Amino acid sequence: MSQDTRTPEAVGGRRGAAPRKRRTGRIVLLTLLVLLLAAGGGLYWAYSSIDGNIKGVDLTEALGDDRPEKLPTSGQNLLVLGSDSRAGDNGDLAGGAVGGGRSDTTLVIHIPEGRTQAVAVSIPRDTLVTRPECARGDGTTAPSARRVMFNSVYAQYGPACVVKTVESMSGVRLDHFVEIDFAGFKDLVDTIGGVTVDVRRPIDDDHTGLHLDAGRQKLDGTQSLAFVRTRHGVGDGSDLGRITLQQQFLTALLTEVKNQDLLGSPAKTYKIADSATKALTTDSELASLTALSEFGRSLDGVDPQNMETIMLPVAYDERDPNRVVPAEPQATQLWKAIRADAEIPAAAKKSPATGG
Repeated sequence: MSQDTRTPEAVGGRRGAAPRKRRTGRIVLLTLLVLLLAAGGGLYWAYSSIDGNIKGVDLTEALGDDRPEKLPTSGQNLLVLGSDSRAGDNGDLAGGAVGGGRSDTTLVIHIPEGRTQAVAVSIPRDTLVTRPECARGDGTTAPSARRVMFNSVYAQYGPACVVKTVESMSGVRLDHFVEIDFAGFKDLVDTIGGVTVDVRRPIDDDHTGLHLDAGRQKLDGTQSLAFVRTRHGVGDGSDLGRITLQQQFLTALLTEVKNQDLLGSPAKTYKIADSATKALTTDSELASLTALSEFGRSLDGVDPQNMETIMLPVAYDERDPNRVVPAEPQATQLWKAIRADAEIPAAAKKSPATGG
């Protein structure tokens, strides 16, 4: 199979596929919340009224003891999910409520020992993976399955199975998990006051309603959602090109939060925390403002400008060109470096599906 030589802005995991309605992919940022809480610091103890907003998932009980070993250092690995229940406010924003849900945006954020930089690895939603055994809602167990589309795991078995799948495919022990929903993302951006991005090429997408000229643009919540959802407005209209915009927006959003004087505005800090926690699900260890605040303070030295964004190296599947699979040996090299808390080699950042 010949290698695709298009630029990263013109790539896609839907080569030759007919256009279809875009499911609501969006960026979801644990790091945002972490930096937010770090900036607020000790103010959050007074906001006990919003502590109950956070929903928790007991990963220890759900996953058991058969898991990868923890990092040999004090580094941390976090799984960040963007969910789409298509219910309530989410349904309105997504163009109508439907059953089920998806996790269209998945980031593995690795924070090495020293807590001064981070690496965010995006896993494309259309990646074919081997799903391990996972618990069903009725308490029974679903057997392992091969060639499962990655974003279907959340819809069928929930977040604990996504954590188990990522650990199985990577060998990386995930210390924490955070999920934020579609409506919550919009409200959070609006509460912050918008995010400024450098639009590299004009975007004209009737599917999301996003129309932007090239140049610096300040986006509100609705525009931000459209920016990280759009695939028809960039490249060949497929999923892999959209990841480039998501990664760009990630850095811009983190920089915006980092630059805001939240300590100087307790009222705004409260509004942001209330908005964020209403949309938040975490592992049970982080499911309180106290735990989030303490964890956030430990990461206060992370500078968004030092965060590297990488897409999991993928290649087009030989049997189904509308799907991708982890590319080897690049994917193995990437996960090995994260497991060892080591520098990621340049070769592990090259994806055959994007021409490198």
